[in-house]
Amino acid sequence: MEAYKLWVRKNREFVQFLESLSSGITWVLPERFSNSEIGPEAVYAFLGILSTVNQHIIDTAPTKTPPRGLGESTFPWSLCLSIIKDSETVVEVATQQFAGEGRKWNYLAVTQAVKAFVRLAAFRDSGYKMLLRGGETVNVDERQAAPEVYNGGSGDAREPGGCNGPGCIHDYHGSIPKSLEGRAISALSRFGENAKMVSDPMRSKKLCKSSKASALSVGKPTLYNLWLQKGLSSRLFVTGEVLFVLRPLIYVLFIRKYGIRSWKPWLISLAMDLAGMSFLSYSTTRCPRSDDKYYQLTTSEKYELKRRKLLWALYIMRDPFFTKYTKHRLEKTDGYLSRVPLIGFLTDKFVELVVGVQTRYTYISGS
Repeated sequence: MEAYKLWVRKNREFVQFLESLSSGITWVLPERFSNSEIGPEAVYAFLGILSTVNQHIIDTAPTKTPPRGLGESTFPWSLCLSIIKDSETVVEVATQQFAGEGRKWNYLAVTQAVKAFVRLAAFRDSGYKMLLRGGETVNVDERQAAPEVYNGGSGDAREPGGCNGPGCIHDYHGSIPKSLEGRAISALSRFGENAKMVSDPMRSKKLCKSSKASALSVGKPTLYNLWLQKGLSSRLFVTGEVLFVLRPLIYVLFIRKYGIRSWKPWLISLAMDLAGMSFLSYSTTRCPRSDDKYYQLTTSEKYELKRRKLLWALYIMRDPFFTKYTKHRLEKTDGYLSRVPLIGFLTDKFVELVVGVQTRYTYISGS
């Protein structure tokens, strides 16, 4: 296994090229979207899992210096989620073939429940940071790597207290006032502490342990702190993320109860998406009339919000909207362009691919 890891890390570009080529070929395999064909989906899932494992091997290379925030989690939640996502299509096709169309939603509900549990665990383990790509990507805290970019050199905006005003500067000793008297007092205090550490080694060890413990407690807030002490913005942020995590599970459960042709699951899922995004938008928008702490987004988190909004386009691919509106539009367009020699052939293949993708819930679930 160590030899394989070493080979993957040395030939990362070649490995990624082979993975992309193999995954692309599986999309044009015959009978890819047939209800009774498990082979192509199994091959695609195997290639996806292999690609995920190889990427995990590359990311955890011992020679690489991990960014601050990667070492906070004790379990590879992102790897676990990626493997589940790569396997769920095989589960859907297999249960549809052996258990029937109606009973497949029972197995899909179990799959979505497992994904929701893993995502909530990853959300908690990360210190309640935004889940990037549904938890498949580790959210590195760029505020810690470059606090002056996000906080204007005035400390962590998510942690009240301390010297966070414009009259303070920061170094590895903490917050130091800019005034001459304050800097002199701070220097004398550090001199006294250093003298005590030299004379008493045990005191030095205790101070190191206490500083590490306080850093961990500040770096990873608890749900109690966010919900009761941080104000309305933090509560809305947590609620928005929880809605994002639970939305696929609720959607499948309502399909299981009312059927895929009912508008109730479609409308409830859309309402949860809109409510969750509204909560996140409010919690990340600064209100000049309120003293409530707001959540400052990193660059990755801003892209994540844009990605989630783009996923709303999948609603036109979900029944009953697809059967009633989208499919008829595609068939009309295909009929108009079928007379053009080359364009008609390409349009026909495109419509066939779209209709085939729509038959797989896991391709259009957006989870």
